[in-house]
Amino acid sequence: MKVELFIARRLKLGNGAKSASPSLNVATVGIVLAILIMILSVVIVLGFKSEITHKLYAINPHLKVSNAALGIDDNISTVNGHEVFKGIKEDTAFFANVQSMSLIAEKPAIMKTDDDFMGVVYRGVDDGYDWSYIASSLTEGRLPNLSDTADTRKIVVSKKLSNQLRLKVGDKLFSYFIDNKVKARRSVVVGIYNTDFDAFDKSYIIGNIGLLQSVNGWNGFTGNYVGVNLRNTEHLETDAPRLYAALARSMMEHNYPTLHNVSTITQSNGSYFTWLNMLDMNVIIILSLMVVVSSFTLISALLMIILERIRMIGVLKSLGCSNVMIRKIFIYLTGKLIVRSIIIGNAIGLGLALIQKYFHVIKLDSEAYYMSYVPIEFNATALLLLNAGIIIISYVALIGPSHIVSTIKPTSTMKFE
Repeated sequence: MKVELFIARRLKLGNGAKSASPSLNVATVGIVLAILIMILSVVIVLGFKSEITHKLYAINPHLKVSNAALGIDDNISTVNGHEVFKGIKEDTAFFANVQSMSLIAEKPAIMKTDDDFMGVVYRGVDDGYDWSYIASSLTEGRLPNLSDTADTRKIVVSKKLSNQLRLKVGDKLFSYFIDNKVKARRSVVVGIYNTDFDAFDKSYIIGNIGLLQSVNGWNGFTGNYVGVNLRNTEHLETDAPRLYAALARSMMEHNYPTLHNVSTITQSNGSYFTWLNMLDMNVIIILSLMVVVSSFTLISALLMIILERIRMIGVLKSLGCSNVMIRKIFIYLTGKLIVRSIIIGNAIGLGLALIQKYFHVIKLDSEAYYMSYVPIEFNATALLLLNAGIIIISYVALIGPSHIVSTIKPTSTMKFE
């Protein structure tokens, strides 16, 4: 064992028989708080990104196949579901990664009850639609039976819309669609869901695509786009051009009239993903500030330890110890404070995070944050890297201030009280 480490291990963070001085206790508290804030910042931001990304991927298709003439006219910029499905299935390797495919139509509508009305987007889907997330978010009722093509009136609405329109399961209401003339369709509420994703909940009702096909005068194969959900979403940026190429080959081989466009969920919901990326910058700023605070706190602690042991420094120098050796002793001694602070900070931070994760103590406004509570996500790699970074930066921060030892002379320390 090195002499410096041996001496440091025998010393206490105090003077003689005393426990650590009040100033060192304050330093410990400051470092613990900095570590606590850093840990909570990381797990909360990871939780936000994970929860919001999960919701975006659950309520929107991973890949959207639309008509390349999208936006010219609702009745022109449509897709034929059979053409798209056939083109996807012909690329067998790509199709093996497909979880679900659905022909989807969307149209603005006015939902009217006897007492109130509200503008919404009616999303019509076929029986290939992935209902798993909406099913898990149901608070009342059931999902519509899309295989019943004779009755296309069944819809599910969000809890927010049901509260605003005072709807309950089994209620009937009219949906008004406005093109060249107003077209009305009766709908029946069979289920109420709540995703806490306010931008979606206050805008969408979901029902049978057959209702919108009748409103627009389309056949049973026509919709606004085809939504494709994948089993593995790690390579969306390469999956999109691959699907585009497969559809282009199918169009030429079968002489289909429609040129398709393929967009990813990150392109269709760019504002949300931009906001999520900005959260990373917030974490970097918080971590940087906490590193600065903890570094100054550690430097203050080191200086206090040196002042408390100034006579010992003189004795060691008179015995022939070099400045480098004495500096290492005090860096190792301050390391005790670092390790103790990291253990306490991790214990408190992870404990508070676990309480929030399982009991949702801190609530949020879903209209602003798209969820009703502060989410927590643990990532072992991120936490280990954070702690390793704290240890490395802490020891690096002590190297410069430890040079103060070289200014202390044995002759002056013998009289130091």
